[in-house]
Amino acid sequence: MSASGARALHPTLLREYDIRGIVDETLFPDDARAIGRAFGSILARDGGHTAAVGYDGRLSSPAMEQALVEGLTAAGISVTRVGRGPTPMLYYAAHELAADGEVMVTGSHNPPSHNGFKLSRKGKSFFGADIQRLGEVAAKGDFTSGIGMVGRRDVLDDYVARLARDFRDMRPLRAVWDPGNGAAGEAVSKLVHLLPGRHTVINGTIDGTFPAHHPDPTVEKNLEQLKAEVVNTQCDVGFAFDGDGDRLGVVDGRGRVLWGDQI
Repeated sequence: MSASGARALHPTLLREYDIRGIVDETLFPDDARAIGRAFGSILARDGGHTAAVGYDGRLSSPAMEQALVEGLTAAGISVTRVGRGPTPMLYYAAHELAADGEVMVTGSHNPPSHNGFKLSRKGKSFFGADIQRLGEVAAKGDFTSGIGMVGRRDVLDDYVARLARDFRDMRPLRAVWDPGNGAAGEAVSKLVHLLPGRHTVINGTIDGTFPAHHPDPTVEKNLEQLKAEVVNTQCDVGFAFDGDGDRLGVVDGRGRVLWGDQI
């Protein structure tokens, strides 16, 4: 990063709907810092003052989150750090906090060596031309300056309680849940205790190496363990999540995959 803070991001990082790369190859903490500074500058110029930040369970995520927060605060944005958890937990927190922007540090359903950022502004998607604009701001070093404050808020229990509110008059199900060692593990493990029926959680420990299987439940080979557990324990249904908990895979009581259009 130059003395002015300007940083040209690797061209492969700036995708249509998110920013994503390979850690220590195309994506470095200095990139995270520049992304935070650029996004914070965009928020500030739009009249924003606050942002919520979360991160997934990847080994590189804490360092990326730290650098991102440094960039946001240098742009004058005050940040609430909600910690490790699934991407929907960050969206919940940003809504509850009425944040002007939110950034999730996550590699989503990609291999352990990948990481990136999902951004929203005032509850709306930040994508396409917005992401390209962010890259231009970073490359030019066209930043705002300020001293943003940093706070922390643990929202996991509140988030789980909010999810449980939607399970009303529900038939008690026998279900298997597979967070795939991803960031949804703690939330799922807490949630099942609030639901009627019999629930089993597999691969619920958050582990950024993803030892059980690749964290993408839309690929059938990654559901083999879940399918076997559902059939062997005579359950009604099985649910699987990706690395940051915003992709869902479902299998029925016979171990057959229910694809997105069927769901």
